[in-house]
Amino acid sequence: MLIQSSKIISFFVIISFFLHPLMLNPLFAQEESNEYAQTHSESETDEEFDGEEFDDGFEDEFESGDEEIFDPLSGYNSVMTEFNDGFYIFVLDPVARGYEWVMPDLAQRGVKNFFHNLLFPIRFVNNALQLKPINAGEELFRFVLNSTVGIFGLWDPAKEWFGLEAHEEDFGQTLGYYGIGGGFHIVLPFLGPSNLRDMFSLYPDMQIDPVYYFDNRPYNFPKMEGEYLGMSRQSLQQTNLLMLKTVNQESLRIGQYENLKKDAIELYPFLRDVYEQNRAKLIEE
Repeated sequence: MLIQSSKIISFFVIISFFLHPLMLNPLFAQEESNEYAQTHSESETDEEFDGEEFDDGFEDEFESGDEEIFDPLSGYNSVMTEFNDGFYIFVLDPVARGYEWVMPDLAQRGVKNFFHNLLFPIRFVNNALQLKPINAGEELFRFVLNSTVGIFGLWDPAKEWFGLEAHEEDFGQTLGYYGIGGGFHIVLPFLGPSNLRDMFSLYPDMQIDPVYYFDNRPYNFPKMEGEYLGMSRQSLQQTNLLMLKTVNQESLRIGQYENLKKDAIELYPFLRDVYEQNRAKLIEE
């Protein structure tokens, strides 16, 4: 009975960290927009994210968001939004704050750069599929330079030396580029807001994400056999890597989710509208 219980607990821990890197998609999309605007301003700065600018960005987007969103699952979506909100507030945020307290800022940013560099295949493939050869070429150059001179991506000399920004594209944006609509809105456990198109797009993106290949590689180092808490040693390696990626990512934007939702009268419709408008904007660009 004890073994069975531990397997159930392990299952939910794995699921939460395997899926959570895409949680709170509106926050991620807005963060990318702010980083892009910041790097193209007259003066760059490394200061922390300004909450007022964050709010202003959303106000501008809401001014143009007049289309009604197809939402036949509104009842389920509202409940799942509350669940995801509770998970973030009571689990992920406290862990991220503890991690931020013990980890130097330089180390946090190095880990972030490392994982961002690993996502090169997703950006490269989707830029190529969207017939953007210049962007795909820049992504290839960034990866080669950052993986060598940048010491496996811990540093970003492509940006600092040549001003080359990453071209963030995913398979959902690729489908949107070819005119495929989002379909009905759906909130996924741990991931947060999504829609039918973006939900199915997660699979091809995960297939080319190096972080998800641990279990299938015959050359893991160190090679570990056996099981622990119902998981293979390779699965445990992958889980640890995803936990580090997720917690480190959240530690660099503590407080942003609270700033996002503080003025929301109803949390679910607010996050739904933010997500759909941001995705439409990214696809248009």
